[in-house]
Amino acid sequence: MNRYFRTVTMAYLIFLSAALGAGLFAGIVVAPVTFHTEQWLGSEVLTQFQEGQIMTENFLRLSYLVNVLLVSVVLYEGYKFKKFERDTLTQVATFFVLATGLLFSQYYIPDIIAMQEQGVEATKSVAFINTHKGSEINFKIFSLALLVLLVQNMRKACK
Repeated sequence: MNRYFRTVTMAYLIFLSAALGAGLFAGIVVAPVTFHTEQWLGSEVLTQFQEGQIMTENFLRLSYLVNVLLVSVVLYEGYKFKKFERDTLTQVATFFVLATGLLFSQYYIPDIIAMQEQGVEATKSVAFINTHKGSEINFKIFSLALLVLLVQNMRKACK
């Protein structure tokens, strides 16, 4: 591996790690704190709808990072594919990162925002609950696929 590509690989691995960390932090720390403000403030200051709006803004901003990540994955993994440096697990992980990342940023987030704009009642509907649950499952698959992609690339870089 030449020196320039080694530097690009290190930057890519750091970016994958940062994006995975940001996603995990949003789901593990930010969401529970945001949806239980009464525990931290001593009384119920915000409604669940307002807490949901705050969380949506957090995930909307995370989706910007996900979109940049998707572009970098396409460029890096596409280059590696063209150089015939590929394996099945990396290809599958790349597919899942791209598919679930696009679903998250281009389908679930806009759909959830559109339902929230319809008001509190829309967020209590079965459609919203199912969409929200789908987005949670999708993001877990995205995070797992991203972890697999990260580990595979680290394994190859450390040879």
